[in-house]
Amino acid sequence: MSEPSQRAGPADMAGPYGASPEGGPPPGAGARAAHEAGEGQVMTDSSGEQLVRVTMTVNGEQVERETSSRRLLSDFLRHELGLRGTHVGCEHGVCGCCTVLLDGHSARSCLLLAVQSEGATVTTIEGLSPGDGGLSHVQRAFRECHGLQCGFCTPGFVVTVTEFLAENPGRTDFTDQELREAVSGNLCRCTGYQNIVAAVRRAAELAAEEA
Repeated sequence: MSEPSQRAGPADMAGPYGASPEGGPPPGAGARAAHEAGEGQVMTDSSGEQLVRVTMTVNGEQVERETSSRRLLSDFLRHELGLRGTHVGCEHGVCGCCTVLLDGHSARSCLLLAVQSEGATVTTIEGLSPGDGGLSHVQRAFRECHGLQCGFCTPGFVVTVTEFLAENPGRTDFTDQELREAVSGNLCRCTGYQNIVAAVRRAAELAAEEA
């Protein structure tokens, strides 16, 4: 069983608001702009650690917190907001477990500082489920096709596939190579990828049926 080739290189692991030379502002631009506009308030705690007040929309709700200027977005989501579905694996942007949507685009939250998300809209795995407590079509497809085993990598895959299908609305005629390319930036050490590819195809079918 061959693993999919690694599509994402170091330059684009962080998504449009990280290290990528294309698409978004450079790291720290959001926090700097907010500070220059008087919207960001820089403080320190009793130990001298710099704190920054950040405001962002997470899973449809606006949140405002004072957090360390060095706090990773992944840690901010997990430890300050309690959104533990965003997993942390390699912490180098390689495995894809920490993938979230940042303004609709997939991004490695372990490569972003929380302050870089000032004013942004962040969607985690928790925010992809319908409000009625059910499952999204991608989540349903992964369950139906047994596209997971230990489940540690699954949130990152679900987020990545959600973005992929949003960029290809209505399509169901994907080749296996296209589907493998779509998930090539996420690593799974359990399944061998066959069921994941099947789950992506099934998710596309479910999305088309619900359109």
